[in-house]
Amino acid sequence: MMSFGARLAEAFTSYGHLCVGIDPHPAILDDWGLAQDASGLRECGMRVVEAAAGRVGVVKPQVAFFERYGVAGLQALSEVIAAAKQAGLLVIADAKRGDIGSTMEAYAEAWLNPVRDFAVDALTVSPFLGFESLEPAVRLSERYGTGLFVLALTSNPEGQQVQLAHGDNKETVAGSIVRAVAASNAAAAEPAPLGSIGLVVGATTAHLAEDNGIDLVAGKPPILAPGYGAQGASAASIQSSFATAWDQVLVNSSRAVLSAGPTVAGIVSHIEQSCADLE
Repeated sequence: MMSFGARLAEAFTSYGHLCVGIDPHPAILDDWGLAQDASGLRECGMRVVEAAAGRVGVVKPQVAFFERYGVAGLQALSEVIAAAKQAGLLVIADAKRGDIGSTMEAYAEAWLNPVRDFAVDALTVSPFLGFESLEPAVRLSERYGTGLFVLALTSNPEGQQVQLAHGDNKETVAGSIVRAVAASNAAAAEPAPLGSIGLVVGATTAHLAEDNGIDLVAGKPPILAPGYGAQGASAASIQSSFATAWDQVLVNSSRAVLSAGPTVAGIVSHIEQSCADLE
C-alpha cells in the first residue's frame, strides 16, 4: 500500500489544497432543517461527501459532533466515513486522541486499522503527554499505511500558554514537537514527497513558527491548517504565513463550507470557489 504521505501528495496534485470539514453541530442541523439525531448527522455528512467527491481530495469529520449522540451517532459516523472512502476521498478523523502505552495503541487500532469500523486514512492526535507517548500510533500508522496529524501550533489563543512555553534547552514545546515529527518522517521506511506524520498548525498562527525559529519544512510533514474562512484567514494570508511550507499545507474549511448548505449545489459552489481561491 502507498503511504499516506504519497496518497496525500497525489490528492494535492489532482485537487489542490482544500480539505472540507464535516462538522454537523446543532446550529448547522437546525439551519439545514435536519433532526438533531443520528439521521440528521448522516444526512448532513452524506450531502457534504456528495459535494466534495471529485472536487477535493480530503474530508475531515469532527468526531465530537457524532459522538455526542452516542452509539447511533457513531454508527452514522462510520457510514459517512465509508461513503467518503467509496467516493475516493481521503478521510481524516478529527478525534485528537492522546494517551500512553496500550491505551494509545488501542486508539490507533480503532482509527487506523483498515478492518475496523472507523478506519480512516489519518487521525489527529495530541502530543501533550510527551511526543514519545504517540509511539504506538506512529508505529501502527506505518504498518497500515495511514497517517497522523500532531497538534503543534493550534489556533486557540490559550494553546500558546503551553505550545510556546520554553523547556530547559530554550526550545519551545511546539518546536520540540515539530522536530520530533521531522525525525519520524526521516526514519520512515519508504521516502515520499510528503511524510505520513503531519502537523496541525492553525492558519491564523502559522506566523508563530517563523517568529520562534520553528522549521515546518524539515521532514516534509503535511500540515493541516484549520482557520480558513470563518476564523478569519484568507487564501492570501495563509499562503503568505506558511511561505516555503505552502506546498505541504492542507487548508481545512468547515463552517464556511457548511454555511453554504443545505443544498448540495450550494456546497458545491462554495467548494469550487474556495479551490479556485487557493490555487
